[in-house]
Amino acid sequence: MSDSSIRRADAEPAAAAAAGPKLLVSGKHVAMRLWDIEPGGAPPSGLCAYETVGLVIAGRAELVIEGQVIPLRPGDAWVVPKGAEHSYRIFERFQAVEATAPPAQSIPAADGR
Repeated sequence: MSDSSIRRADAEPAAAAAAGPKLLVSGKHVAMRLWDIEPGGAPPSGLCAYETVGLVIAGRAELVIEGQVIPLRPGDAWVVPKGAEHSYRIFERFQAVEATAPPAQSIPAADGR
């Protein structure tokens, strides 16, 4: 079996990427991204055409999902279901790793992202 999705993720290109999520690695059905956001900045809000699970590495933020406010601190994990209305508020430099299925970069979001 020769699967072209098998590969090692190189941290250097991800670290050198522009502001916003840095794609770490992507397979056929899931992608992993790194967020590094300063206070006042935030990932775009809206509806996503993919499910997201995340883990906070450092910092403090809030996830507002379908009207529910979820505080996020180091070690916390979260889920954003596909199609859920959500936004983030960043209070301290926020670093998190998230996985999206299907891969976020390969499918447009419901709101055009």
